[in-house]
Order: sequence, then C-alpha cells, then structure tokens
Amino acid sequence: MSDTATDLSTHRSLLRIERVASQGMIALRGGLGSAALGKGLRKATGLAVPGLREIAHDETGAFGVAWMSPDELMILTPPGVVHETIAQLHEGLAGNHATLADMSDARAVFALEGAPVRDVLAKLCPVDFAPEAFPAGAFRRTRAAQVAVAVWFTAPEAARLICFRSVAGYVEELLCTASAPGGEVGLYHR
Repeated sequence: MSDTATDLSTHRSLLRIERVASQGMIALRGGLGSAALGKGLRKATGLAVPGLREIAHDETGAFGVAWMSPDELMILTPPGVVHETIAQLHEGLAGNHATLADMSDARAVFALEGAPVRDVLAKLCPVDFAPEAFPAGAFRRTRAAQVAVAVWFTAPEAARLICFRSVAGYVEELLCTASAPGGEVGLYHR
C-alpha cells in the first residue's frame, strides 16, 4: 500500500482533489442483523452496524463502517491496524458465518473539498446530491461515468470517493475534467 498522498490540486480545479495515501479497508460479508456480528463489530471498531445506505465513524474519525449491501459492510481503519482488526473480528465472529477480506490494496480513495463538490459529483453520478437528499452520514454505491464507485460526505463541502485501484487513473481524470473552471453548473452551488 502506498504511503504517500497524491495532491491533484495542482491542476486548475474548482475543488481540492487528493488521492488519499493509505486507507485500511475490510470487506465483511454476513448476516447484518445477527447479534453476534453486531457484537463482534462493536468490539473491534467501537461502531454498530449502520443502517441502509449509511456510514458511521467513531469520534476520532479513525474507524468507519459503511453499508455496502444487505449482507456486506466496508470497515475503514487506519492502515496500520487492518490485520489486527481482522483478527479481532474473527475472534468476535467465531462460530458464525461471515467472511472477511482486506481490500486496502484493491481500492483507491479520493478526498474532494470545495464549495462546488456536489455539482462536480452530480456531473458524474446518477444521484441526487442535494444536501437534504444526501446529508453527511449517507453512503451510496453508484457509478461515476462508466465505473463503480462509492461516495459519502464528510462535511457539507467535502466528500470521499472510493473506486477500484485499477480504474483510479480514469476516475482521477474524470474528477479533474468535471471540476475544471468554466464547467460550473450551479445546481447545488451558486
């Protein structure tokens, strides 16, 4: 896993776009309504199973848990504790059906910041990004142009976007193009 962030804000942009250096990501598949899964997750991360299309973070922001599908969660961790967290989850889920996979190297994360962030994302994704329709704490799997992504807001003018690492260059170009000066749409930001 890379230890350096790529700051993409050197191109002319309406946003600050940064490829996040290291983000621990664990895919957990199992019965999300299971008491054992909820207890094991809370023990390992301090967080409960989030609701449909939601993401929760601990008070420090170090750990997060995102709803990916009716039987899948994505657990966000600091990069140095992925294997420890997986071991804690294995222990907490012992005897229960669940699968865990370290996805940290399989995906890339972009941090987006700036007043027109919702407009830029709306150019790429078929999602209503109005603040009342997509507040902080909401999480969505969708598409950005032709590739699968997941997106959530960390603040009113800041978002995170995850994609497969194999298409990160394409997503980077999409973000740079959609945020180029002169392409303002004024849908959510005027």
